[in-house]
Amino acid sequence: MSQRENLRLLTTTALFAAAITVMTAYMLHIPLPTGGYIHLGDALIYLAACLLPVPYAAAAAAVGAGLADLLTAPMWVLPTLVIKAVLVLFFTSKSERILCPRNWAAVVVAGLFSPAAYALANCVMAGTVTAFLPQFLGTLAQGIGSGALFLVIAPALDGMKLKTHLSAGG
Repeated sequence: MSQRENLRLLTTTALFAAAITVMTAYMLHIPLPTGGYIHLGDALIYLAACLLPVPYAAAAAAVGAGLADLLTAPMWVLPTLVIKAVLVLFFTSKSERILCPRNWAAVVVAGLFSPAAYALANCVMAGTVTAFLPQFLGTLAQGIGSGALFLVIAPALDGMKLKTHLSAGG
């Protein structure tokens, strides 16, 4: 990989991490009565996973969501670092389009994996299995919202040929 390509990937990763932080922590941030909050930051994680190679997308997801949790709900930082990095594995950046069949399916899988993973983490932190359902349902709402946002913006970005422009470096 050339220095220019490496710099482009690192810069894009850092921009995604920053955008994920802001979108998760501050934009459309809806607190839940059970604790935690609903956000649409996962839509940007999905997008990063479709545009960046896996290690870069995982770094953007973990750093961006981890920083958001550090700012808003610090007890979730460690689970978030793992869960958000894993989310990118369901998507592919190898397709010519953002919204390819694998990424359609990935929205569903990620939308179920994330709530289940957070609910399990909540059970561990609370020390009881009764903590599963409230966390799962709240995070499921977040997954549905993030998935819907991704499915709305992905075709528009495909129409703009964003992947072609990014891979060309301009």
